[in-house]
Amino acid sequence: MSLKIWVDADACPVVIKDILFKASERTKVEMTLVANHSMRIPPSRYITFLQVTQGFDVADNEIVQRLAVGDLVITGDIPLAAEVIEKGGHALNPRGEMYTIDNIKQRLAMRDLMDSLRSSGVDTGGPSAMNQTDRQKFANSLDGFLTKHLINR
Repeated sequence: MSLKIWVDADACPVVIKDILFKASERTKVEMTLVANHSMRIPPSRYITFLQVTQGFDVADNEIVQRLAVGDLVITGDIPLAAEVIEKGGHALNPRGEMYTIDNIKQRLAMRDLMDSLRSSGVDTGGPSAMNQTDRQKFANSLDGFLTKHLINR
């Protein structure tokens, strides 16, 4: 069994994709970007792109269907992260936070609360723009994960 990285690519920031491309090449870990619109990827034997049809959660469902136990999914989508964890995978968000069995229920509850507030007209704002600290935290989390899991393969 070999580790594979899946990227929920529709909403993944370009700077994060660039970090992922370099990490995939450096570690020779296969990575598949999944999205419902075409995107450019660098030529690489380790990086592939899978375009899915338009529709609600089509890319998410494809990732969950294809991932194997131990695979890493890059996503900011909390319900997708919950499904990944339930299936035995790992989920890392673009800001470098690893979703875990211990924190995913809290994240889902907070997401649901914010959805309820927004649907009742409350302006909850959005996430802050990605900054250098976020990019560095993501790169460090990814590197730490890959180092730990590649030693064990």
